Amino acid sequence: MQEVIFSDWGLIDYKQAWDKQEMLFNQIVETKISNRKAEDTTLIQTQSHLIFCEHPHVYTLGKSGKENHLLVNEKQLIEKKASYYKINRGGDITYHGPGQIVGYPILDLDNFFTDIHKYLRFLEEVIIKTLADYNIKGERSTGETGVWIDSDTIKTRKICAFGVRASRWVTMHGFALNVNADLNYFNNIVPCGISDKAVTSMEKELGKKIDEAEVKEKIKKYFAEQFECNLV
Repeated sequence: MQEVIFSDWGLIDYKQAWDKQEMLFNQIVETKISNRKAEDTTLIQTQSHLIFCEHPHVYTLGKSGKENHLLVNEKQLIEKKASYYKINRGGDITYHGPGQIVGYPILDLDNFFTDIHKYLRFLEEVIIKTLADYNIKGERSTGETGVWIDSDTIKTRKICAFGVRASRWVTMHGFALNVNADLNYFNNIVPCGISDKAVTSMEKELGKKIDEAEVKEKIKKYFAEQFECNLV
């Protein structure tokens, strides 16, 4: 069974976390490149990681995103104590902040399966199973990545956003689950480029604060089950 190294970075600046992700990502890619040139007897096993963290208020714009989906200017960002980064994941614009569990799986998919579509569906399933433990019915929305509630109705609302990058079958970036997040910050963007659907959180759905440490343990459990790995 594959081993995945688990780390919780706690509250960390977005750029600092991005740099740390890039370092781990590049280490795996470099190992894979050197393995291609090596004899079978000298192959080095690549390591995969699952990282949890929380960011101070920040907006991130993916490669396919539109800058006008950020609805505030630089002065307003400062007033809201929020930062803004254009980054190298897929997807459009999203928000990260306190009360949100951000997960960064940095996996060598050659050790699991080489299928990005399947990878995203597996991540969605981890969140759907986690939410089910709180009697929240998380669902997929046809043609859209993420986990939604009431996905086939006019009340559709997104509770978990996804955006990943993959190169040489190595992944980075990941998901953001709104647990106790301040949803007002989503009013400053067109979330994920989708203007006609709302955003929600576990706290809003259940009407009470949620134990984030407990949610993290559930995500870890279902991640290990879904990807058939040991978190170490």
